[in-house]
Amino acid sequence: MPNPPQTPAVELPEVRRLLLMETDPPRLTDEQTAAMTRGWEEAVAANPALFDGPTVVCAGLERKDSDTLLLTWYRATYRLYVLRLDPVHAVPAPSVFVTVAQPTDDGRLLVGRMASSTAAPGRWQLPGGTIEPPETDATLDMEALRRHAARELAEEAGHHVAAGDMELWRVTQGDKGNVGVHFRAPACPAEALHEQYTALVGAERAQGRTPELDRIAFIRSVADVAGLGGPSADFLPMLVARHAASRPADHEGGSR
Repeated sequence: MPNPPQTPAVELPEVRRLLLMETDPPRLTDEQTAAMTRGWEEAVAANPALFDGPTVVCAGLERKDSDTLLLTWYRATYRLYVLRLDPVHAVPAPSVFVTVAQPTDDGRLLVGRMASSTAAPGRWQLPGGTIEPPETDATLDMEALRRHAARELAEEAGHHVAAGDMELWRVTQGDKGNVGVHFRAPACPAEALHEQYTALVGAERAQGRTPELDRIAFIRSVADVAGLGGPSADFLPMLVARHAASRPADHEGGSR
């Protein structure tokens, strides 16, 4: 089946500080609940690897000042997302996710292709994933997002970076209103990153598990995104362009 055309993600500029505030989830009608259950059962029948885990949904975005963004969120599970495309019972349910821009020491970025067992098989993107809500007595804040980003990088690429070294880089809003919080990690040699990914894949397969990323690549430009040979996340071309534009300044100032 051909991939539907995709609207590029839009960057939310000058976001230097991100605040997060929890709110109550919207109340679904009986008809919406029934449609959600039917849609989820159909999705799982098509891809049995899907699971109905907890997730964070964006309820709104608000500028507090020139460089501060307030993200209001609520708790849900993945099955809510099937209602976004329901022709009769649709509800807005933007996801909130993190990614990690992992540069190499020669200025490229690590990207990975989602495995067939994931929700977006064959899609190229930065390492990352949707946000899970904290325990009821914990807080969802920037430190929690940094920890989540570091964990995703380790789980998907085998590269371990301290959460405190994750720099808030960009915030985007894309397909279905989904909000991406994009971090940048310190540069690392491409050879070391490839070795770590290979070791991770070997360990996962030895335990009978399928790695989330079935391939990785190192790209330098938007042209390289087009050359990956498959669909890509809506935010990827824009972030690669931003990274490419910043490289000369990074090199003049030395490696991080």
